[in-house]
Amino acid sequence: MEYMTESADRTPGHILCCECGVPISPNPANICVACLRSKVDISQGIPKQVCVSFCKQCQRYFQPPGTWIQCALESRELLALCLKKIKGPLSKVRLVDAGFVWTEPHSKRLKVKLTIQKETLHKKTFYYLEQLILKYGMHQNTLRIKEIHDGLDFYYSSKQHAQKMVEFLQCTVPCRHKASQRLISQDIHSNTYNYKSTFSVEIVPICKDNVVCLSPRLAQSLGNMNQICVCIRVTSAIHLIDPNTLQVADIDGSTFWSNPFNSLCHPKQLEEFIVMECSIVRDLKRSAGAGMISKKHMLGEVWVQKTSEMNTDKQYFCRTHLGHLLNPGDLVLGFDLANCNLNDEHVNKMNSDRVPDVVLIKKNYDRTKRQRRRNWKLKELARERENMDTDDERQYQDFLEDLEEDEAIRKNVNIYRDSTIPVESDTDDEGAPRISLAEMLEDLHISQDATGEEGESMMTQ
Repeated sequence: MEYMTESADRTPGHILCCECGVPISPNPANICVACLRSKVDISQGIPKQVCVSFCKQCQRYFQPPGTWIQCALESRELLALCLKKIKGPLSKVRLVDAGFVWTEPHSKRLKVKLTIQKETLHKKTFYYLEQLILKYGMHQNTLRIKEIHDGLDFYYSSKQHAQKMVEFLQCTVPCRHKASQRLISQDIHSNTYNYKSTFSVEIVPICKDNVVCLSPRLAQSLGNMNQICVCIRVTSAIHLIDPNTLQVADIDGSTFWSNPFNSLCHPKQLEEFIVMECSIVRDLKRSAGAGMISKKHMLGEVWVQKTSEMNTDKQYFCRTHLGHLLNPGDLVLGFDLANCNLNDEHVNKMNSDRVPDVVLIKKNYDRTKRQRRRNWKLKELARERENMDTDDERQYQDFLEDLEEDEAIRKNVNIYRDSTIPVESDTDDEGAPRISLAEMLEDLHISQDATGEEGESMMTQ
């Protein structure tokens, strides 16, 4: 029996949860359901209790706005009535199953059990795309914009306007699309047909600061790059850098869909390290056929230690493309690949000595100070959505920091000066990247005079 149990625990196709070590089926987070529930609450924002009006005399339930309907206990009609009470919050997740939990017949409570799903998406590419849409006015012909749990829905009255948006997306971000149409009505006398057209655009699931593993074939075609790379930017192509050699490559949408790859780690798995030693690698022998080398980065060899393991002597050695930014004592964010479960088909076929222990992503600065000194702002699309949850707010702050750190990205974004934030001196500056006043636009708005009429156009000072 002991032999059979051990064999079952090590069934091929199973991995160990990176938190508690329980054997599980592979999933994008590499975490078991119990640990995932303790870290992420996808039911956040969904009310746990709502009131349903019931008339004791006629035994009917109130259905807004002004209808009373008769429903049997645990019937489909009553379940639909209960779900309509929380229809808005449920739009953020996917409803898999719903059913009643048995209660006493004389109880005044109706208990409903819901099974929901939610995918954690990396939204920084969406925030960048939103700014491009605003800059070029691609939202002006929309009837309605609605935010859903996995993207944005744009509604148009004309098929030509929708096609124009699809063409714009194909030129700005790596994506692919599908088109479909449904017959709404027809007139056999005039031989006219009314169709509803739908364009589904899928954006590559790779964002800035993702660590990816390329297929051997793709890595070889890009100039014999190492398979483990870091995404430094996503514009009309995916820009990758090899942290071991500083070799860079651009991957367009068609190349990605022909040789797809995924992010190895979720942004929440970023850990803070402290730099113990750092040295610049100046003379590096490169293999034959190597591609283009980045001139904006410097190759460094560093020893780092987790800030959570400062009471130990455990350190990690790695090469990094951040050699020009790091000094002993600096804090840096990175992924610990040595102590996490990597469920990736390309990584599983690599030799273990080719997989680095740590991949450093970016230098860590005090986020509170950066927010306080940020004297600029961005505009947003007017769309239907609920309040941003904690993860959305964190990713939005990451996007703002990306704009400060990468000049190539903010060239495509309209940045407006925020007059409510005073310009501070650099005496209390930790060296965090900042956007100069010369790169900011003045925010034009219409003010009202004392009579309540619209006054002159004023420039924000």
